Amino acid sequence: MEQRETLSLGQESSADSRWTLQEVFDASYRRLVVQLYAVVGNANEAEDLVQDAFVRASASGARFLRVDNPEAWLRRTAINLHRNRWRKVRNFSRIRPKLETRSDLPGLDEHLIVVDALRRLPEPQREVLTLHYLADLPVLEIAATLGVPEGTVKSRLMRGREALAAVLGDEE
Repeated sequence: MEQRETLSLGQESSADSRWTLQEVFDASYRRLVVQLYAVVGNANEAEDLVQDAFVRASASGARFLRVDNPEAWLRRTAINLHRNRWRKVRNFSRIRPKLETRSDLPGLDEHLIVVDALRRLPEPQREVLTLHYLADLPVLEIAATLGVPEGTVKSRLMRGREALAAVLGDEE
């Protein structure tokens, strides 16, 4: 016999007013999307917020099953998700100028090209090249830092130099 999760919709408490999450979705989804669209002004964002609210409802399990008005709970959750997203965007816009690179520093563009090329290499090669050339560590200390034999560091340095030269050669 199949068990179904049920929840109470609205203020009614009689046994025959229990609904499944699917029924709440069917009854409330479109209405919630329209309401959130009015709040955020973007249909795709409104759908994402309502879907995220349903995901949270599903994840909360029994707690959601005990709410008096599941649609109100979903609406409040979606609006709170929107506020959180908006707050993150606002805060990022405040610090963005500090994160942007300054191109008026001499030699910075060349460094950025090398860093971009390093990002394209496999992580083990990138680690040893970074530690050797940017942190100025000797092979022995790199081996101790990464917990690998010295021969492995030397091999990764050799392969990394070759790969980096190939990537930088492709750039030109």
